[in-house]
Amino acid sequence: MHRVLDPRSGLVFDVHDMGRHAGGMKQVQRETPAPEGFGNDVIGVPVGSPIQLDLMLEAVVEGVLVTGVAEVRLAGECARCLKPLVSSETVDVQELFLFPDKDSEDDEASRVEGDFVDLEPVLRDAVVLDLPFIPLCSADCAGLCPRCGADLNADPEHGHAGEVDPRWAALTDWANDNG
Repeated sequence: MHRVLDPRSGLVFDVHDMGRHAGGMKQVQRETPAPEGFGNDVIGVPVGSPIQLDLMLEAVVEGVLVTGVAEVRLAGECARCLKPLVSSETVDVQELFLFPDKDSEDDEASRVEGDFVDLEPVLRDAVVLDLPFIPLCSADCAGLCPRCGADLNADPEHGHAGEVDPRWAALTDWANDNG
């Protein structure tokens, strides 16, 4: 499905003044609110949070090359203890937007639309691919007690910590018999 380009979006850039000849350049530094869909169910960029862009747009023979960085704020929760997580992430951006009349074997190639380039899909992909697969508050997060839900980080000597989950108890006996 093709997205409708909104020239008022902070992630859409007017490249009309660069012309269609190689060599034109433009530095862009901008802050824009984050749109929806920059994340997954566990962690992502909150809608409306600021995205800091520092980009170079360069006219090349095939189109417009956009390079630079985007700084985003991430919010979510630890996959083990469910505590809120907040951090910032710097994402590298590099994309060639082809002029409409340039052939490409890649049907998914980004294209200049009219006099605009839309960085939203490119940035969304870069951010989502850069997200941690399993976000953790710390590498050694102990998580929650499976019996009562107590935070094992706050209470490492928790009363249920040494107990064997009843679902695995039969395997404990099996291991003792076969050991």
